[in-house]
Amino acid sequence: MPQESAVYTHGHHESVLRSHTWRTAANSAGYLLNSLKPHMQVLDIGCGPGTITADLAALVPDGRVTGLEHAPDVLDQARATAAARGVENITFTVGDVHALDFADDTFCVTHAHQVLQHVGDPVHALREMRRVTKPGGIVAVRDSDYATMTWYPEVEGMADWLDLYRRVARGNGGMPDAGRQLHAWALDAGFAQEDITATASAWCYQTPEERTWWSELWADRTVASSYAGIAVGGGHATTDELARIAAAWRDWGAREDGWFAMLHGEILCRV
Repeated sequence: MPQESAVYTHGHHESVLRSHTWRTAANSAGYLLNSLKPHMQVLDIGCGPGTITADLAALVPDGRVTGLEHAPDVLDQARATAAARGVENITFTVGDVHALDFADDTFCVTHAHQVLQHVGDPVHALREMRRVTKPGGIVAVRDSDYATMTWYPEVEGMADWLDLYRRVARGNGGMPDAGRQLHAWALDAGFAQEDITATASAWCYQTPEERTWWSELWADRTVASSYAGIAVGGGHATTDELARIAAAWRDWGAREDGWFAMLHGEILCRV
C-alpha cells in the first residue's frame, strides 16, 4: 500500500501555525456544515493545531471527532486547543492518509482541509478516505489553488513569490494547484459523478489588520520556516532572493489599497 512520499512544504513554524490557528469550521469548512448531524462520527485528516477539529466536535455533541495528523509534534497544541474549549468528544492520533489505520465503514464524515495538495498520491488518499467512510456517509475535501491567487497592487517581487512557491511545492511531490483537480481526483478514486458536489469559495484579505496579518506571516514564513530551508536546499532560491520576496510581502501589506484573494476547490462526495 502506498505510503506518504511528499514533503509537507510549510512545516509547523510559528509563522505557519499563525495561519492554521486562524482557521475555523466556518471559514474553512462552510460547504460541509449543513451536512453534519449531532450523532456523527467524524475523521478530520491533517488536523494541525486542532481549531477546525474542535469546531467540528462542538457541532456533533452526541458523536465523536478523531483528529489525524502526519506530524506528531503539533498534536500537543491540538490537544491544548480542545482542552481550552472544554471539548471532550475528540481524540487525536498520528497517521498517514495513504494508509489509514481504521476499519472499513468507520466514520460518517471523513474530512480533509488543505491536505491533498501536499500528499504524494491524492487519488489513493481519496480511496482510503472513502474506504473508512460508512455507506451513505460523506468524504469532504477543500484545497487551495495557488495559480488562482491574485492581488493588487502589483508589487515587485510578489509574482516571484508565487512562482517560487509553486516550484518548491512541486519539487516536494505536492500539487499546489490542487483545488481545480479535486473533482477529477474524486472521479478517478471511484466516486460516481452524481455523488460528487463540487463547489468553490475564497478567502480575501483587504482590511489593514488583514493585510498586516497575512503579509507578515508570509514574510516570516519565506525566510524562517522549513519552506525557506527547502527552497534554498533544493536550489530553487538563495537566501538573498528569499529576503527580497519577504520585503515584497511587507511592501504589499503596507499599501492602503492592498487586496489579496485565494480560491479554494471543494468536494462533497457521497459514499
